[in-house]
Amino acid sequence: MSNHEELTIKVKNIIEQIRPYLQADGGDISFVELTEDKVVNVELQGACGSCPFSRMTLKNGVEEAVKKALPEIKSVEALNLF
Repeated sequence: MSNHEELTIKVKNIIEQIRPYLQADGGDISFVELTEDKVVNVELQGACGSCPFSRMTLKNGVEEAVKKALPEIKSVEALNLF
């Protein structure tokens, strides 16, 4: 298994730990990909997809948790937030 595959599994595990908190507020999150330059792409769903605070949740909650556990991750980006 490559380092990239191992890191992907770790990222998915962290996202699974975060999901119940988002689901409690009517939202959800799904892993899309881990890029070669260590950016995690996710999709925010449900209430999180339309919530005005979703970018703050993503950066202050999800990204912080992922980077705390895996410092090599550069950022977490939602593909469906514009």
